[in-house]
Amino acid sequence: MNFNEKLNEYINELDCTAKELSKVSGLSPATISRYRNGERMPEIDSEAFGQLCDGIAILFRKKSDGEAKLLKSDVERSFFTCADIVATSKENLRQKLNILISVLNINITNLCQSTNYESSAFFRIRNGSRKPSDPVKFAADIAGFIVRETSDIQDRKILSELIGCPLEESDDSAVLFERLRDWLFAGQRRPKYEISDFLERLNDFDLNEYIRVIHFDELKVPSVPFQLPTSKSYFGLQEMMTAELDFLKATVLSKSMEPVIMYSDMPMGEMAKDADFPKKWMFGMAMMLKKKLHLNMIHNIDRPFEEMMLGLESWIPMYMTGQISPYYLDGAQNDVFLHFLKVSGTAALSGEAIAGHHEDGKYYLTKNKDEVAYYKKRSRELLAHANPLMEIFCSEDEESLNAFLLKDSQTSGKRRSTLSAPPLYVYNKESLETFLQTKSLSEAEIDKILEYTEIQRRMIDNILKDNIVEDEIPILSKEEFDKHPLIISVSGIFLEKDIFYTYEEYIEHIHLAEEFEKQHQNYRLKKTSAFVFRNLQIHIHENKWVMVSKSKSPAIHFVIHHPKLCQAIEHFVPPLTE
Repeated sequence: MNFNEKLNEYINELDCTAKELSKVSGLSPATISRYRNGERMPEIDSEAFGQLCDGIAILFRKKSDGEAKLLKSDVERSFFTCADIVATSKENLRQKLNILISVLNINITNLCQSTNYESSAFFRIRNGSRKPSDPVKFAADIAGFIVRETSDIQDRKILSELIGCPLEESDDSAVLFERLRDWLFAGQRRPKYEISDFLERLNDFDLNEYIRVIHFDELKVPSVPFQLPTSKSYFGLQEMMTAELDFLKATVLSKSMEPVIMYSDMPMGEMAKDADFPKKWMFGMAMMLKKKLHLNMIHNIDRPFEEMMLGLESWIPMYMTGQISPYYLDGAQNDVFLHFLKVSGTAALSGEAIAGHHEDGKYYLTKNKDEVAYYKKRSRELLAHANPLMEIFCSEDEESLNAFLLKDSQTSGKRRSTLSAPPLYVYNKESLETFLQTKSLSEAEIDKILEYTEIQRRMIDNILKDNIVEDEIPILSKEEFDKHPLIISVSGIFLEKDIFYTYEEYIEHIHLAEEFEKQHQNYRLKKTSAFVFRNLQIHIHENKWVMVSKSKSPAIHFVIHHPKLCQAIEHFVPPLTE
């Protein structure tokens, strides 16, 4: 029995209408209808699945005059036996297994020996060509091995965060085993923050609106001399906050235009609680950007994923200016000593504290020429140890972006993209030129788009000789298209114009992509009803980098290198929305 058949069996047994079930479950009538006719099925770890099971259980209680004949858990277990649910569970299990292996660097040989699985069979399970005959036992075997082998504290932190198990509870191997086994087969607890939150924030962000709201264009870089002793020590949280603001003032008011290097693994929680400090700090940062200083920011990302992403999200407005180069230090930093170092052309601020005792630390600010020279050298040496967190390409970096993509087209590896519309390179020159002539574009703009498309076509032809390329595009009905008309993406040439399709042009572009797939053996066109970002394109060179391209406000490209962040985006699946 399939999921929709089981659901209809429940509805018949309850003698209720879809409208009644919709009301008690909180799901829309349209969703219930799609579930009933088999057009759609909820993921077993989704909120919608829980709402549906709860609604059925509530109706059973109502129909039995309050006597609970059926529990929510009973409904869930009955759905788990459905053939298509089991298939979905096995696919979820495969995907989550691959995530674990990637994130924890699991030794496959040891895993197979420990769990008595043949390596060839295990490989086929991983690539999806084979399903485990007993997925519950398979999940338990994998969980048992990982719990036994994961003793490193950093790996425990990663694992606990991934499956939603509090770190203190993960010390109990029995608890960790149960949580991991259930996560592998039954579903993942939804974290407080997901990569989709970051992507949605990026998709919706409008730098021009942000500048207007904070009155950035009205800011004036002050020229009044800032009286500061040649050097000064600061003790305690309140003075530390003063030290940070004093450093910003000294940097903004100096004549130096040297780049600024900034690093801190100090906790910011207590400082953020101050009502005024965050505003003053952001104002100081805005003044440095207004002065046109370039900032080399070494982020501390040795922290839980949610905290890391929330921190990066707060930097989005500053990233958009193109004046910040973000870095990170590879490998976990120690858990005992805390460090702080910010250096500009004429000032340096250094800090130290013991973990858990930030309030007892000390900050030291100096303008002494010799001391600043020492801290400059130290900060440059620190920067030399750092890796780029991401490369940021703005309109003035168009040549650099093209050079990066051209060089990358010569390297091997599978590519995947999540696009808001079919790619331009499936057009032939004549068809594209005809399409563009109907839009409000100048001849120069048309020529630039045609030249850009030709370059893209040559690169994709070169990549496809030996590598798989998969493009995922949304397929919209006429009704959906009329509500949300699509535009072609020309962010690669930083042309911030909305070039709209008609529905007929959109369908024709899809047909061209389908023909392109037939003509190229290594090209895969994946069509989906999920449509999330109209202003973002996500390009992935698996195990190498991820590029998030924003079409406008402003047009900008983020090429991300950090493995943890890349993996999060690689495993991102756009949710279906009603």
